Amino acid sequence: MQIFLRFSCICRFFVVPLRQNLNPMMTFRQFWDIIKIRKWGKYVVTLLAFLIVFLFVGEQSLLHFVHRHREIRRMEEQRDLYRSEAEKVEQDINVLQDADSLERYAREHYYMHTPNEDIYLIDN
Repeated sequence: MQIFLRFSCICRFFVVPLRQNLNPMMTFRQFWDIIKIRKWGKYVVTLLAFLIVFLFVGEQSLLHFVHRHREIRRMEEQRDLYRSEAEKVEQDINVLQDADSLERYAREHYYMHTPNEDIYLIDN
């Protein structure tokens, strides 16, 4: 509430006198002279212009920063997922190093068999 009251006081202090003196055909120098009437007016206008540029304009704006930060987070999540999958594949490779486990894996996953044997699949 205090922030709103302070903001309304600032608006009353700077904006209302400006509205009374503004002319659509006014030059920048005339506008700046009106702002200089108030003690801190030129600093507030300069600060507001800087904030607008900082928040919305250019490649280094706050909006671009937030977008890039979200993209980096998404890519880090993908990286973690790929790393866990790579670890799983490495474990499978280590298990399949000897011939017995390789044969067992081929029989279970690819239903391979020797030429003289029959395979019966039973569903549970």
